[in-house]
Amino acid sequence: MREELSQLLQALEQELRTQDRWDETPPPAAALRSTQPFAVDALSFEQWLQWILLPKLNSLLAQRLPLPTNCAIRPMAEEVYGKADLGGTRITQIVAEIDVLLTDSQDGQNG
Repeated sequence: MREELSQLLQALEQELRTQDRWDETPPPAAALRSTQPFAVDALSFEQWLQWILLPKLNSLLAQRLPLPTNCAIRPMAEEVYGKADLGGTRITQIVAEIDVLLTDSQDGQNG
């Protein structure tokens, strides 16, 4: 399961880069400390994926720490992108796969 998650995280990063939705410059440190869901008060959704979700999950994988067991990113992606944004649809598909993988693993440590 961890290998599959690693592959999905790489796919998400690649998709963001391919679609030119990847920032080379990090946001201000204060934005990364937002306590709002998806840091909606400080970051775009793509920034949240890039600067919060990807580093957090990659860190958990690298340290072999327990992974989240309940993940629901897809609804936010669907809200942000809608059906008309074809690139956003691909990002939504990837985050949906991450949701399913993490939520379906009973203890977040399978694999």
